[in-house]
Amino acid sequence: MATEISDIYLESIKKQMLYYKTIAEKAIDQIAAEQLFVSVNDDTNSIAVIVKHMAGNMLSRWTDFLTTDGEKEWRNRDSEFENELITKKELLAFWNKGWDCFFSTINNLQAEDLTTIIYIRNQGQTVVDAINRQLAHYPYHIGQIVFYAKMLKQTPWESLSIPKNKSIDYNADKFSQEKTLKHFTDDELKKLK
Repeated sequence: MATEISDIYLESIKKQMLYYKTIAEKAIDQIAAEQLFVSVNDDTNSIAVIVKHMAGNMLSRWTDFLTTDGEKEWRNRDSEFENELITKKELLAFWNKGWDCFFSTINNLQAEDLTTIIYIRNQGQTVVDAINRQLAHYPYHIGQIVFYAKMLKQTPWESLSIPKNKSIDYNADKFSQEKTLKHFTDDELKKLK
């Protein structure tokens, strides 16, 4: 039973993270490439900087996840907030490198790994805690990306979730269907593609 629950948890994490990754990419696709590098003041990060930080975090946390500290010696976190990437292509390549590292690690985890203690900056935590930590961290930044993209976009925004003033229609559609057991992202990812 515990293995089954662990497998369900890992599958849920994969689906949720793919959903959030897709949300960010759909937001990025709605703005001009040069808008990725816009920062409105010294205290805000451009979308490019947020993407760079997320990818740097992923590479550090998920490389040799079970065997080395999640804050790698080679990581320079402060430099993640300085942007030397100058094209959308470079930015998305780095973004995908981070996500590939994350998904590769998650795909190779086994149920028995979830209670293993790993370290981030010498602070021990279970694999479940480390995953949950990132499940909060990455969507936090993806929310920033989406919000910033909505502010920068010069043309009408294509909703990435339930469109404004469409909740009644959305709920009517959902409640018109048979009850089923499935992950909430199963339908949402289809709509985003």
